[in-house]
Amino acid sequence: MADAEVRAATPADAPEITRIQLATWRSVYGELLPPEVLAGLDEAETAQQWTEALSDGPTTVLVATEGDWLVGFCVAGPAPEQEAAAADGAAPADLATVALVSAVLVEPRWGRRGHGGRLLATMARRLTEGGATRGISWIPEADSVSQAFFEHAGWGPDGTVRTLDAGGRPVRELRLSGPLDLQLHHHE
Repeated sequence: MADAEVRAATPADAPEITRIQLATWRSVYGELLPPEVLAGLDEAETAQQWTEALSDGPTTVLVATEGDWLVGFCVAGPAPEQEAAAADGAAPADLATVALVSAVLVEPRWGRRGHGGRLLATMARRLTEGGATRGISWIPEADSVSQAFFEHAGWGPDGTVRTLDAGGRPVRELRLSGPLDLQLHHHE
């Protein structure tokens, strides 16, 4: 494998992050989301959102590279109260130190090479340095690959679920919760 690295994203990475997000969503979520939702993802608009997100804000975005290629990305930041709340809506006692990992995406053709694990472990280290003690992530219930990935990192469903409306089709998501003291496993 060519040199594999994880580094902080810059605004210049926005076009590649956009390409990976849209390609991965169309590939992975083609079964879950209505075709018109995927077709309606506008590349220019998405790229603009990424450029803005990478220019300022509390969100951290990391990218994985292999050689000269940008192959994946991870996005995380402080968890908004409504994302971290218990099923009854109560804020958890540790709300101030809960981080939301909102995406770990590796382009499918670069999968199974450890990039996702490196992204999550590097992000976990950054979040811990910033004072976070626990991470959460929302995963479509039907996305068994992502669930297995997070379970491998020691994260699991915490009992909270939500249903999103994706173009008139309900998508049920599970909230996974886990530690940020992740170890890199070389066999990933």
